[in-house]
Amino acid sequence: MHFGPALRAAAGIAVLSIMDAVIKGMAAHYPIFQVALLRFVCGTIIATGVVLAMRPGWPSRETIQANLLRSVVAVTTAVSFFYALGQLPLAETLVLSFLSPMFVALFGLLLLKERVDLRVIGAIAVGFSGTLVVVLGQTEEAGAVRSLSGVAAALLSAVTYALSLVLLRQRAQRDKFMHIVFFQNIGPAILVMPFGVYYWQPLDLSHLAWFMVMGVLGVAGHVFMATAYAKAPAARLAPLEYTALIWAAAIGYGVFSEIPTWATLGGGLLIVGAAMLASKR
Repeated sequence: MHFGPALRAAAGIAVLSIMDAVIKGMAAHYPIFQVALLRFVCGTIIATGVVLAMRPGWPSRETIQANLLRSVVAVTTAVSFFYALGQLPLAETLVLSFLSPMFVALFGLLLLKERVDLRVIGAIAVGFSGTLVVVLGQTEEAGAVRSLSGVAAALLSAVTYALSLVLLRQRAQRDKFMHIVFFQNIGPAILVMPFGVYYWQPLDLSHLAWFMVMGVLGVAGHVFMATAYAKAPAARLAPLEYTALIWAAAIGYGVFSEIPTWATLGGGLLIVGAAMLASKR
């Protein structure tokens, strides 16, 4: 595998991690369904502008149907993950959600007939070990009562997110990447709209710029991801998802004044090692 796809995937994860920080800020002011609706609506506006500028042509019926299916998977992932966050300690939710690269390898084998070599399996194991080091170092929440429904929701989000990445790989080999990015925004916007309207609260117009920033970051991140998965096997890129924890630590320190622990730094080294192992030819 060329390093290019790995670099683009890592860049996409970084951009989407910054978007998550903006979402976290806005979620303090509005219901999460309203935040999700505005994020995808603004993303649709930005994606539409890019499509009009690039003129990739009209998508086929197969492209529309397949990418709408991905939209359903994306919304399921978001809703189940948000529910898990409300039911479980953050550390436990992260541990369960970062099982997704393992499911990526499984779905890649079953759906795309991709060969999963020992180096990729080793990278997944090392990356997950780094994740454990980071999240288990956060002991403040260890005494929380376990919610079985929360555990199930976190596991569901890990599975559906992995399925979304494998479906991205499948479509990226057939569809133009801007078609994928466009449907990645308008599909979830349509699906989440009834819930966003139901929970709607008055919008502070000064926050509208932040929602447009979400849209820009979401489109840019999805462009990186779509072009990366068009060129490399899903299982090979999956361990790069662990780098999101590194960005979370950096953004937490720079924006929210959260000091990274030694566990975060040590786990981050393992995560970087896993990403390098997965990306090496």
